[in-house]
Amino acid sequence: MKEFTYKITDPIGIHARPAGMLAKKAAELDSTVTIIKDGKSVDTRRLMALMQLGIKENDEITVRIEGGNEDRNAHEILTFLESNKY
Repeated sequence: MKEFTYKITDPIGIHARPAGMLAKKAAELDSTVTIIKDGKSVDTRRLMALMQLGIKENDEITVRIEGGNEDRNAHEILTFLESNKY
């Protein structure tokens, strides 16, 4: 299992469009990607659950990667988040 924290920098947070893009990216990986915010955790592939977390600017999330090539997949998710400025 790999985990990292990430601070959301996008002024509108992770709303519908970026949540969909993140869910699609997670579905491409051979690991389970879980996002944890305020004690609630969701499988990133579950779009509606991800949106229900209500992730806003300056929120800190924890990203957990389990299974598959965890190091590579953690790097891919972090790169995705940084390149989309979430």
